[in-house]
Amino acid sequence: MKIIFIIMSYLLGAVPTGYLLVKMTARQDIRQVGSGSTGTTNVLRYRGWKTAIPVLIFDVLKGFLPVFLASSWLADERLAWLALAAAVAGHCYPVYIKFKGGKGVATSLGGFLYFSPLAFILILIIIIMMIALFRYVSLATLTGLLVYSPLLTIIEKNYLGAVASFLIFLLVLSRHHDNIKRLLSGRERKFGEKLNG
Repeated sequence: MKIIFIIMSYLLGAVPTGYLLVKMTARQDIRQVGSGSTGTTNVLRYRGWKTAIPVLIFDVLKGFLPVFLASSWLADERLAWLALAAAVAGHCYPVYIKFKGGKGVATSLGGFLYFSPLAFILILIIIIMMIALFRYVSLATLTGLLVYSPLLTIIEKNYLGAVASFLIFLLVLSRHHDNIKRLLSGRERKFGEKLNG
């Protein structure tokens, strides 16, 4: 039962929202544009807020729903963290489109929201402030995800969650290696910049 639940969480996370919406509205493969990610930021740069907001909402739900079901229906926190990790992995490596997906931020945040709304609000404030100050979405979101782990320890005394959320952060970090290279070389696109074409 638990294995099936984890597989289902992966398959839900693997639903390529950004790819599907851009394909339907622009007849374009979003993976061939900009950063090549199917996530919100790349969709926003290419198609604007009208397409990016539904992508963001659904990608957040892909992380929230497995955690909610595992915690509320099955009362199993370990399963909830495994399900979130599976959903994030699915978003990053979706089986439906040859394992080339997004970077896992929104899906991670969806699960983090359920585990600790207060910690979620705090990291959201950090992300928004960093985007306002530096205008680098990748830097802001990675910082927010990193800070969530110690916040979960302090606020919820959830040591299992602190370890699990840090491991999920490492998965998301691994998907941002190109962003990190661009940040270090000063070539990372800033928030609000449009893609050409």
